[in-house]
Amino acid sequence: MTDRFVAAIDQGTTSTRCIVFDADSRIRAVEQREHRQIFPRPGWVEHDAGQIWERVQQVVAGALAQAGLRAADLAAVGITNQRETTVLWDRATGRPVHHALVWQDTRTEHLCAELAREHGRDRFAAATGLPLASYFSGPKIRWLLDHVPGVRERAERGELLFGTMDTWVIWNLTGGAVHVTDVTNASRTMLMDLRTLDWDETILAAFGIPCSLLPEIRSSAEVYGTATGVLDGVPIAAALGDQQAALFGQTCFAAGDAKSTYGTGSFLLLNTGGEPVRSRHGLLTTVGYRLGADAPVYALEGSIANTGSLTQWLRDKLGLISTAAEIETLALSEPDNGGLYLVPAFSGLFAPHWRPDARGVVVGLTGFAGKGHLARAVLEATAFQTREVVDAMVLDSGVALKSLKVDGGMTANNLLMQTIADMLDAPVMRPFVSETTCLGAAHAAGLVTGVWPDLDALRAEWRRAAEWTPRLDARVRDRMMRKYGKAVELAKGWVDQDDDLE
Repeated sequence: MTDRFVAAIDQGTTSTRCIVFDADSRIRAVEQREHRQIFPRPGWVEHDAGQIWERVQQVVAGALAQAGLRAADLAAVGITNQRETTVLWDRATGRPVHHALVWQDTRTEHLCAELAREHGRDRFAAATGLPLASYFSGPKIRWLLDHVPGVRERAERGELLFGTMDTWVIWNLTGGAVHVTDVTNASRTMLMDLRTLDWDETILAAFGIPCSLLPEIRSSAEVYGTATGVLDGVPIAAALGDQQAALFGQTCFAAGDAKSTYGTGSFLLLNTGGEPVRSRHGLLTTVGYRLGADAPVYALEGSIANTGSLTQWLRDKLGLISTAAEIETLALSEPDNGGLYLVPAFSGLFAPHWRPDARGVVVGLTGFAGKGHLARAVLEATAFQTREVVDAMVLDSGVALKSLKVDGGMTANNLLMQTIADMLDAPVMRPFVSETTCLGAAHAAGLVTGVWPDLDALRAEWRRAAEWTPRLDARVRDRMMRKYGKAVELAKGWVDQDDDLE
């Protein structure tokens, strides 16, 4: 291997990271900084896009300094990002017109219900693979156009630009010269046709979104342009939504390969090959990745809104732990959940239920229950939700899950990983390089620039670091899933039409 380096910028929901990899896929440096979470009203979640751009510059400079490298030492940079989060900005000044609306934000639910009134939630699903839901970017764009004074008029005059966070980062890295997105991020807007890989004019008209706002759709791995500033001269050679980047980093290149990423939310993707598979059981059809001019690879996805964010909730809102790592110790202080079941529908239920009217519930409370039981219930909620998504994937694909590759910050929690293996009744495997989101973006960029020759070379570098095998009695597993299912039903239908009056 030549002594070449690739950087990956991971613009995530709670923080931004830069990781520098060498040509053997080893991590040489990591720099990470959090950004502010803004909650103007219940269910509303925003980010300051200007602050995020500052964080991007800071983590890149920090990672290069930590590795003892200059920008000129990098063969390429790849971008991966929180998906669906929506920002509009002035094409002349680069200033956002409003805070970014985050993927978790539910303010567009009334709009989605209105658009679904005549044709149902699957109105655009045949083209986009997505149900009408507040999760996606299209409704968020429409909200900004309708509710921020002067924005629609400026958009129609061609003065504004839209982007998910990949587009925002690339535009800023290139000094405003390049306005692009990749097929994976575009497939999450509810505005792109999965087969043509282009913006759908009929859907744009239904949403009332001017086409001039939208970036050019490109593949996931190609040179989009050259960076300026802190990465001056470095080719920007890849962009993938964070979950598709993890799919790529986990070397899930064959149909039937599956991975799950455990972060703020959790996302399970199954590679379905060269044809999009329409889900009949509450999953999303999405683009997995596209390399250069090759045909796209598609995936089924189960999106879970709240998993790692539950640990933050225990820490920041309830004060039961002082660091995220303490949840495992607290949960292990009790042998079981004490009869507690938690449904974390803080912003509705995502896959496979798609119930924006749901809200979180804790059921089974007795005087016996304590904070250790609640910590157990928090961890088990992630395992239960994973099992629901896997069951839906098996029904859609007809393929039983043999094993699950996992990544993300929550995989450091051994109790959680064991609980997931128990609920799935299948082995759970964590790779040696657990930062697979960044690794996927780096690998894609490195393929374009010759750091790695082909997919087989990437497969050869994947190494298993840990494995958890199921050990729970089937009757106990079935009872726990049944109890969780009862709790889910209690969570549905909580939001009423007049709740905005409160």
